[in-house]
Amino acid sequence: MATEVLKATSTCCGKNTGGECVCAKQATCSCGQKSALECSCEKAAAENALSGARCSCRARPAGQCTCQNATSENAPVAGSTCSCGARPADSCTCERAASNPNETDFTTKK
Repeated sequence: MATEVLKATSTCCGKNTGGECVCAKQATCSCGQKSALECSCEKAAAENALSGARCSCRARPAGQCTCQNATSENAPVAGSTCSCGARPADSCTCERAASNPNETDFTTKK
C-alpha cells in the first residue's frame, strides 16, 4: 500500500524522481519514527489508514503534512475548496475527487 502512494500523482508537489513523489518519500508518521503509512506506534491504525482528504502526496491526512512542503500544505485553504472542504478545489484528494489515473477502481469495473 505505501509503495503505491509513492507514485507521483497529479496532486503531487511536482518534485519527483523516477516516477516517485519526493514529498511522499519524506513524509513520516506523526511520531516521526517511521515513514508515512508504515507506522507501528500506538497510533498505527489511524496513521496507516488511507481515507478522507489527503495532503498533496497522499501519504498523510490533509492538514497533517510532515514533508518539506508542510508549511504550505498545512495552511488553511483560501478561496474555492474541494467538496469536502479540506483542499483547494483544483487539487482535491478525498474520495469525492475525480479518479486518479494511477488508480484502478476494481469495485465498479467488470
